[in-house]
Amino acid sequence: MTSSKSQNQLEPDVHRTMNDFSISVFETQMGWLAIAGKDGVLTRVKIGHASEGLALRAFVVEEGLNDAHIEMKDWSPRLREELTRFADGEPITFDHVELAWPKPLTRFRKRVISETRRISWGNTLTYGAVAKRAGSSGAARAVGTAMSSNRFPFVVPCHRVVGSGGGLGGFTAPGGVGLKERLLMMENGSALESTGTA
Repeated sequence: MTSSKSQNQLEPDVHRTMNDFSISVFETQMGWLAIAGKDGVLTRVKIGHASEGLALRAFVVEEGLNDAHIEMKDWSPRLREELTRFADGEPITFDHVELAWPKPLTRFRKRVISETRRISWGNTLTYGAVAKRAGSSGAARAVGTAMSSNRFPFVVPCHRVVGSGGGLGGFTAPGGVGLKERLLMMENGSALESTGTA
C-alpha cells in the first residue's frame, strides 16, 4: 500500500486556537487517516475514511474550519509512520504522544482517558471496568459518552472499551462497529474477548 504524505500525557490541557492547525493525511490498511497538530502536540485524529478527500473534509467540517485555517504539512513523520504501522497490525504504543483538547477536560474525563490509554494491545475492558478504574463505579454510561467523543482514536484506544456480556458497544468512526471489530480481531483474533467486567 502506498503512503500519501501531504504525516502518556494528559497534562496540560492545552488551549489551541482553531486557525493554526497543521494537517497530515495519509493512507493505511484501516483507511485514510488525518492527524492535526500544533507545535508537535496532537490535536485531532480522524480514522477509517475511504479517500484522502473524505478524511480531510471530515476534519474540516467537524472543526468548523475553512481552507484559510489549515496547513497541509507532514508535521509529525514519526507519528504518521507509527499510526501506519499500527494499522498494519504492529503493536505500537502511543504513550509518548502529547494530546491537546479545545477546552479543558473534567476530572472524570481525564481519568477515563488515562485509564483507556493504559489498555494494552490485545486486551479490552468493559465500560463499567473503565469507570471503576477511574474511581466512579456505576458510571459506565458516562464512559461510553467519553469514548463516543474521543478525539484521538488509536492513540486513545477507545476500540478496546467494550460492552458487558460480550457486546462490542458502539463506535462512531466510519465503518462503525464493523471497524471496531476488525481492529480487535487484528489485535487478538477475537472481537469478543474481554479482560475486564462491568
